[in-house]
Amino acid sequence: MGVVQVLPYPNLTPESPGHTIVTVIPAPVSRRQFLVLSASVGASAVLAACGGGSSSSADGTLQVVKRFPQDALVPGKVRLPISLADTTGLLPADTKVELPQTLTAQVINSENGDVVIEKITAERHQENLSVPYWPFTFTVDTEGIYVLKVAEAPESDVSFQLLARDMVPMPLIGDALPPFDTPTTDNARGVDPICTRANEFCPFHSVTLTDALAQGKPVVYLIGTPAYCTTGTCTPGLDALIKVSQSLGNAAVFVHAEVYADKSANKTAPAVQEYKLSYEPVLYITDSKGVLVDRLDAVFDVNEIRDVLAANGVS
Repeated sequence: MGVVQVLPYPNLTPESPGHTIVTVIPAPVSRRQFLVLSASVGASAVLAACGGGSSSSADGTLQVVKRFPQDALVPGKVRLPISLADTTGLLPADTKVELPQTLTAQVINSENGDVVIEKITAERHQENLSVPYWPFTFTVDTEGIYVLKVAEAPESDVSFQLLARDMVPMPLIGDALPPFDTPTTDNARGVDPICTRANEFCPFHSVTLTDALAQGKPVVYLIGTPAYCTTGTCTPGLDALIKVSQSLGNAAVFVHAEVYADKSANKTAPAVQEYKLSYEPVLYITDSKGVLVDRLDAVFDVNEIRDVLAANGVS
């Protein structure tokens, strides 16, 4: 039935600003793979993702903290956002610890120890975020278990698994993004409220995702819940997307859907169920034909959104 792993993603209860969800990872095929994945939980658990942490000192030893889902990665383009911690905890944007602008890493095949990618870099992102992150982006074409070895945190390797595409139920890059009638201001479709952005209007609920995909333009589709993660990922992600949309005009159609169906946050919304999501937020980007060309998981800021859209011809 798979390995049950606790992952540090925010936004699942209104009572706590940082908490976990349990996801089921499609079963790895060996005991060694199980141990590799299980060992990664310890490093991940450092992150109380929504609230962040604080630090005024460090012993010089940095630890890597995962900011990516374990059950949604497949061969091809891989994006692994990570944050940093030390012995005092997760390092926030206002830490007195000197954080590097650039991180450098290798990608290693965990089964045979081969170096798959000799050197990749990731730049620091923290615009309007309480906790900085570094997104490593690279291409690996083969399923399996791999290790991201960050030079600046040599005692804290990060394992990740690339699954077969048919083991991941959510839409993947290269797929046509499935149409779905998301809640709009004219028809909430049983979701109340249709957007939990506090005190400000969200402009991404005028058309459904289905109608957006029929317009012959690139579509940018965010699934996330701002109300229960005001500083960590979802509120900054939505605010960043609104800022980007204002500068792009009619170059793309933007749509937002909530994670919960009601104010109690006890029932997931149809948008989450439709794509079989186990985490949030997630940002989908399609081309003008509705084919998914990129996806940002878990954490992203305005600068990364702009870069990704521009790289896919939306600018």
